[in-house]
Amino acid sequence: MPEDQEVRIEPATLDDLPQLTELLIALFTQEPDFRPDREAQMRGLRLILEQPNRGRVFVARSPASNLIIGMVNLLFTISTAEGGFVILLEDLVIHPEHRGRGFGTRLLEYAVRYAREKNFLRITSLTDKIDHPSVRLFEKHGFRRSEMVPMRLLLNLPPSQPAAI
Repeated sequence: MPEDQEVRIEPATLDDLPQLTELLIALFTQEPDFRPDREAQMRGLRLILEQPNRGRVFVARSPASNLIIGMVNLLFTISTAEGGFVILLEDLVIHPEHRGRGFGTRLLEYAVRYAREKNFLRITSLTDKIDHPSVRLFEKHGFRRSEMVPMRLLLNLPPSQPAAI
């Protein structure tokens, strides 16, 4: 395996917050629906990492430098349609300098394997525009387009008041 293909895929830790936040900043800089907000991204990641019953963040890490090359964020919820636990794949992002080398594929495959091993019933992902390469990546791995249309209502909760569950 070429040196640039050697990565470890493993759970993220709180020590990874700065690198994970930078990945999300890079992602949200290119998505018109979101705006980068370092504090918001760090707060969201911390909520997942500190409460693993809500989800998992897995990283692709270079063993040589210990730098994070990419991440995938899986959020857990319950589907009444499926009658059980499902995953919302919220973020799959590879550092811009490492794209096109198969790391996104490896993270996605890891996420699917994890979901199967834990008996989740479905993974849902919202991707970029219809013709974006991310759509082709997901389709290559068995994801199918849905007839459902994503819609949002932003509630603008103050950062100090996360939603009660």
